Amino acid sequence: MASRKRKAAPPPPPRERDLVGWIATLETSAPLGGVPGPGRWLIAEYQPTALFSLKVSLATSSVGKSLVVPTPYAIKMALIDAAFRARFSDSECASLLLALIPLDVRVNPGPSAVVTHTFLKVRQESRGSDPLRPYSSTISYREVVHHQGPWLWAFDLASVELATAEKVITLLPHIRYVGKRGSFIQFLGFQRVLEVGVEFTQPVMRSGAWSPPTRGHITPLDDFGPEAELAVLSSFSAKPARRDRHRKFVETIVPLGIVNSGPGFTEYARD
Repeated sequence: MASRKRKAAPPPPPRERDLVGWIATLETSAPLGGVPGPGRWLIAEYQPTALFSLKVSLATSSVGKSLVVPTPYAIKMALIDAAFRARFSDSECASLLLALIPLDVRVNPGPSAVVTHTFLKVRQESRGSDPLRPYSSTISYREVVHHQGPWLWAFDLASVELATAEKVITLLPHIRYVGKRGSFIQFLGFQRVLEVGVEFTQPVMRSGAWSPPTRGHITPLDDFGPEAELAVLSSFSAKPARRDRHRKFVETIVPLGIVNSGPGFTEYARD
């Protein structure tokens, strides 16, 4: 009896084949958007030029507890804002937001940071019905963060298409602030690396191997959800953003741990 021929394994899907080729391209010395290789991770360096502030998403307007680092969501929205400032059309910005959903973003916040706990006198919309007194005076709790040294933002270019990677490289120098308006930063330059270390934020791995930093803390950082779209996430949209659909939260290791604290401050450091 003639033996049956084994069927050859089916070729991988086109998207998977393209991804393998794209990763292989990134691991060569070929430049991408003017940034020389090799390296699948694009590193953008920024110098904070003002105090940083970005409230956790669950904070109320009167209790403004700040995160120590910008979130992937905030960085991606900064890219969308930069696209508008660079005269991208509305449709181009909407398409860019969709393309940024799978982009893996990580942050190296520098060696140390100090969070200042502050009570401020503010004015907010009054609950009364007097049209001559629409605002009333009150106090609110705010936190601002002073970082030592520059930030490094890492983008896994292998997680997006070539066209998206080139747009990210084009737009990153246009970003002037991230988080709360007034948290100004200055773009310093690019580089590419093959891997990123524990000095960058990393998602908590519930299974498998992972490398914790010397010091650190775990906090949920938000990112684009699988159904994120500009029509929902825009500040001018009346549509509500749904958790785990338009916006997701990832338990993340931030490589800064508390080393000192007092009545008006908390100091974080890496070592």
